[in-house]
Amino acid sequence: MVKIVKSTVLNAPVEAVWAVLRDFNGHDQWHPAVADSIIERGYPSDKVGCVRRFHLADGSELRELLLTMSDADMAFSYCLHETPVPLLNYVAHVRLAPVTDGDRTFWHWESRFDTPPGRELELKTMVAENIYQGGFDAIRAHMGLGG
Repeated sequence: MVKIVKSTVLNAPVEAVWAVLRDFNGHDQWHPAVADSIIERGYPSDKVGCVRRFHLADGSELRELLLTMSDADMAFSYCLHETPVPLLNYVAHVRLAPVTDGDRTFWHWESRFDTPPGRELELKTMVAENIYQGGFDAIRAHMGLGG
């Protein structure tokens, strides 16, 4: 099993960052890897059990299921339902916390998944850098934040 843990500190109040990230269907507005996204069956994007179907920039289609959503904890978790990439049993958790020194945000993003034998390092690097680090950088740009 592969485990990824990435975190960053953003120069923005935690409430402002949470307002962007809690929209489970909003990642197409800020993440460069995501071309478009919809929530199936017309469910709200914060309803536990909703499924987002989205396309990557290369046209690949993925479906992810929202497992938990907590405004009190500023956290959510989700799993991959369908993906062309062999990230098997993929479950991810996102959590924000206030950094009171400077009114900033601590963002923790982690996941665990299985891969076909021999592809662990390749897929771990792809998720950690292209998805997670790419997401951190994209949120900074989307919100007009400095490094």
